[in-house]
Amino acid sequence: MKTRDFSEMLILAALWGGSFLFMRIAAPLFGPVPLIELRVGLAAAVLLPVLAWRGHTRLLKERAGALLFVGLTNSALPFVLYAWASLSVTAGFASIVNATSPLFAALVAWLWLKDRLSPTSMVGLLLGLLGVVLLVWGKASFRAGGSGWAVLACLAATLNYGIAANFTKRYLTGVDPMAIATGSQLYAALLLAPFAVWLWPAGHPGREAWLAVILLAVGCTGIAYVLYFRLIANIGPARAIAVTFLIPVFGMLWGALLLDEVVTSNMIAGCAVILGGTGLATGFLKLRPRTLGVR
Repeated sequence: MKTRDFSEMLILAALWGGSFLFMRIAAPLFGPVPLIELRVGLAAAVLLPVLAWRGHTRLLKERAGALLFVGLTNSALPFVLYAWASLSVTAGFASIVNATSPLFAALVAWLWLKDRLSPTSMVGLLLGLLGVVLLVWGKASFRAGGSGWAVLACLAATLNYGIAANFTKRYLTGVDPMAIATGSQLYAALLLAPFAVWLWPAGHPGREAWLAVILLAVGCTGIAYVLYFRLIANIGPARAIAVTFLIPVFGMLWGALLLDEVVTSNMIAGCAVILGGTGLATGFLKLRPRTLGVR
């Protein structure tokens, strides 16, 4: 991997890890739905000129139905669920749960597309599940003041990512990835618009909250998508997915540095096990059993 590609991967992980920080800052003041409407709407405004420059804006109309579904399952629903969860759980915690997205993608592919799971992938799925258990141990209380529902919201969000990934594979293979990114943000904004107007906050969120929204939309969504698809073009999707392993590191780092969040031993252990399981389930890591008598 070239130095430039590795640098862009680090920047991308820092941006996506930062998205959980900015949601923690802005969600209490805007509310989850208005916040995400601003996120996807501004991101679409950033991405549309890029798509127009590539000459592929016609795809937004030609593939409207499929892009609408991806916008719902890959942006509107999971972003709102994470924004709502951020009212109760830390940025670091949410970023770790987000790392289970490839696990859910593999599980949905097995159940829906009948993709064969290798023994290594099965071990990875089980290991990832164990990591989630370690992560939420003692935290998933459904009593008043507990974060049980927020934890379920995070997991539901990652399940949506898994559904969206497999839907994209089945119905949008060969479509310009930038058109998928732009269309998903645009249609997510259209889907959320009436709910955002209805739930728009009566007060004034303030400059810090608006700055968090702009950074979330422009940096963590618009620019991040451009970087991600450039990485896919330069190093391929199999290597670009390695960014998944870096996001929790930055999520916990930003939360600790800027919000004084505590990184617990459960978070570190759960993160390590989840990332190990993700690596096995996606084929990024391989189990290499020794042949008897061979070293």
